[in-house]
Amino acid sequence: MSSELIGVIGIILLLVLILLRVSVGLSLFLVGFVGISVLSGWNVGLAQLGSSAFGSGNNYGLSVIPLFILMGMFMSNTGLGKDLFNAVDKWIGHFRGGLAIATVGAASIFAAISGSSNATTATLSKICIPEMNEYKYKTTFSTAAVAAGGTLGVLIPPSVLLIIYGALTSEPIGPLLIGGLIPGILMTLMFMLMINIQVRLKPEIAPRKKEVASFTEKVTSLKGVWPFLVIFAISIGGIYFGVFTPTEAGGIGAIGAFILTMVTKRLSFKGLISSLDESLRLSVMLFLILIGAGLFGKFLALSRIPMYLTNVVGGLDVSPYLILALILGVYFILGMFLEGIAIMVLTLPIVYPLITQLGFDGLWFGIIMIMLINIGVLTPPLGLSVYIISGVVKDVPIEKIFKGVIPSIITMAIATIILIIFPEIVTFLPNFVKD
Repeated sequence: MSSELIGVIGIILLLVLILLRVSVGLSLFLVGFVGISVLSGWNVGLAQLGSSAFGSGNNYGLSVIPLFILMGMFMSNTGLGKDLFNAVDKWIGHFRGGLAIATVGAASIFAAISGSSNATTATLSKICIPEMNEYKYKTTFSTAAVAAGGTLGVLIPPSVLLIIYGALTSEPIGPLLIGGLIPGILMTLMFMLMINIQVRLKPEIAPRKKEVASFTEKVTSLKGVWPFLVIFAISIGGIYFGVFTPTEAGGIGAIGAFILTMVTKRLSFKGLISSLDESLRLSVMLFLILIGAGLFGKFLALSRIPMYLTNVVGGLDVSPYLILALILGVYFILGMFLEGIAIMVLTLPIVYPLITQLGFDGLWFGIIMIMLINIGVLTPPLGLSVYIISGVVKDVPIEKIFKGVIPSIITMAIATIILIIFPEIVTFLPNFVKD
């Protein structure tokens, strides 16, 4: 049996295990270890099992993951999310569809701290949907606004998925994080425009809010926003201006978030313990995945599949954009059945060499991949963000929520096409960081 065939069997086995809901980390460990052992012997497999774990766990650059997670958990457990929504609502809530637009605006700011779509979606579901229900918004419309805003959590820095992408591809994490900023802002504005168009076409889905906050109330409301802006400016601003590395930014951001929550007296002892516990659990899960991904990557390298596909694709006399379209089509389909991290660790060892061989920028592709993953969290049958919202709004059938997010999916597809046509939108800011 050829090494390439063994590699294909390994990929199929990994996909089956993930679809059977075996944890991604354990699936990667199992397939990677067995694959290496079959190709090079059990002694080599056991040796790689130890070296892969040590190599990933001893990687200084990956320490940014628990630090940014801890920063996000500190801010998420303070209850500042409601203050954030109220502040945005004071400024734009009186516009047509204002509460839905405020939801997206609040999501963009909250995402800049949490770095997680799930955390953003869960938090805003509890805060924003009841508020929109009070003003008689159609539930399919209000839930769709939350779902759209939640996708910003893995695009606007600091994004955990972008950090993992950097770890899997060796793309520099600092420029990657900065690269998500302009696309995140673009996506936020496009979601707001989408909401405005929907409300103009069907005014009954979002009755106009009659109360208009005074200028004093607007200014006063900003006290709920400044902690987010300060932490974001310190951590991401520090990376952009070269004041500190991403790892140092994560440490300073985590300490800064802790100090701010103490100063504002928003973090209870229970919240502190919860933040530490959730950060530890999530970090361990992610490191287990990264260690398994390293092992699986070595197995694929031994199978020679990435090299074989790179040579075949490089010899094809077709447009690189046609191959890119096929790859993105595969990602769209995978997004219907797998969650983001699983897609990344399953495909990047093969896809990333192809992308760079075709002449595309690896950093740019990371943002494009995140866009496709974001579409996946809104599409059935997986639709993780939709299921999170359904768990909060139990009286709305899940099929209605899926129907409501169709305009969001179309908007995200248009945004992805824009980023493909104009890659400078992604690479503009990172070029300054690299310099």
